[in-house]
Amino acid sequence: MVIPFYLTSVVALAAVVLLSTVWPPAIWLLALVGPLVLLGIYDTIQSKHAIRRNFPVLGRLRYLFEFIRPELQQYFIESETDGRPLSREMRSIIYERAKDVRDTMPFGTQQDVYETGYEWMNHSLAAHALPELDPRILVGGKDCKQPYSASVLNTSAMSFGALSRAAVEAINGGAKLGNFFQNTGEGGLTRYHLEPGGDVCWQIGTGYFGCRNSEGNFDPDLFQKHATHPNVKMIEIKLSQGAKPGHGGILPAVKNSKEIAAIRGVPVGTTVISPPGHTAFDSPLSLCAYIKQLRELSGGKPIGFKLCVGVPSEFVSICLGMKQTGILPDFITVDGGEGGTGAAPPEFSDSMGVPLTEGLLIVNNALVGFGLRDQIRVIASGKVFQAFDIASRIAVGADMCNSARGFMLSVGCIQARRCNTNTCPTGVATQESKLIRGLVVHEKRERVANYHRRTVESFVELLAAAGLSHPSQLQPRDVFRRISRDKVLTFEEIYEYLEPGALLSDSPTQLWARWISKASVDSFHETRLQGRPKVEA
Repeated sequence: MVIPFYLTSVVALAAVVLLSTVWPPAIWLLALVGPLVLLGIYDTIQSKHAIRRNFPVLGRLRYLFEFIRPELQQYFIESETDGRPLSREMRSIIYERAKDVRDTMPFGTQQDVYETGYEWMNHSLAAHALPELDPRILVGGKDCKQPYSASVLNTSAMSFGALSRAAVEAINGGAKLGNFFQNTGEGGLTRYHLEPGGDVCWQIGTGYFGCRNSEGNFDPDLFQKHATHPNVKMIEIKLSQGAKPGHGGILPAVKNSKEIAAIRGVPVGTTVISPPGHTAFDSPLSLCAYIKQLRELSGGKPIGFKLCVGVPSEFVSICLGMKQTGILPDFITVDGGEGGTGAAPPEFSDSMGVPLTEGLLIVNNALVGFGLRDQIRVIASGKVFQAFDIASRIAVGADMCNSARGFMLSVGCIQARRCNTNTCPTGVATQESKLIRGLVVHEKRERVANYHRRTVESFVELLAAAGLSHPSQLQPRDVFRRISRDKVLTFEEIYEYLEPGALLSDSPTQLWARWISKASVDSFHETRLQGRPKVEA
């Protein structure tokens, strides 16, 4: 049992007061300790700052250091984007948007505009007043009976287990307020995803948590029971994820509580590593059949899959399976190899999987080339923080974006990087009750909704400044990248974009012809030439 700080503080203060009545020098001790105790009690009962609730008085040192020298914030909050530290200004903007205060910056551009890799959009002299502040993207193909109108920005997959129950509730409550969806991650659909009332995209991973039988395989009846819940708007089959593609999800034993073990159907207190592959299907054709099965069991809701692009010919195989069966997913989520996670081997995080831009290009070109793109929505996921990230991903080929880290920061994450140790000081990524109490759901759900609203509004302002009125009007020619100090190209000039139906012709480009020749609807494995001959020991 954890005794609250304020109770122990009151007892200690009373003891000092009593001591001062019989020993006058203790009055000086009372003058020193008394204010600190009262400050600690206030920190414990206030609801806005998780660090101060969990670490009264001491937690204030973080804010003191930032006030004295803002650069010290880098010590407390670290992140990376495109190989560079996430700037203090960008973190501040996320926090300020979440708190619904100013999100402007002084002194103009914060980047070196002549640095190689710098990207921007051009404004138009036909800039106009803001169009609709909440543009929606309809998800649902020809076989979908319950299409879903989605926001351009939603939460990426974060499981209950990786996140605390309070963090899951706060994000879902924010999704309810902001009219966007929360992706459950592969840890299962829980009451913390449903009770706040926000829209949910239920992710089905290789462990089939929440819809698995005693052998750990997919259970259709259990899936149907949960998939038909009115809050479940879409279902996503997880093939792989950017942070650890080809590796199953990891829940450290220290975070596998009794409640989580019961939800996932695994032994309590054990490290849970999801299988690297699915047992419900093993080929592009059987994946298509599985998509059809889930769509029927869910009552016709949008069904899609998520993957970090790996061997290109394997995605081509999936497209060939779609063409042969006529069964299409309603959406495809492309996760970049740079995506984040709470626990992963460093080699997988750093050196496995295609980065988001290149992955989007492969998926978009394959769908366009096979004449499928107009029937399938593409979602981009991987280090999306602010409005320009959304615009650039859509310009490359996405329809909308998912963000994990941005929403984690809005709910109170300080990037302490203790997600895998169960000691997250803000109560966001821990199952420790005494730390979770610091995260007050009704406060944080407002911040989640604020961050979403103000980021989408900024995205719409970018569209208006460029003379556009809807995300679908963004094209590769609208985003520029500095290639060198004296050379600038648009995405349209940098990357190859296929014409509709180009891969259905008898003469696709040499690269795509090679990938097609290695693809098979009967297997995900690329057809390869025989490898090097074995050398006998």
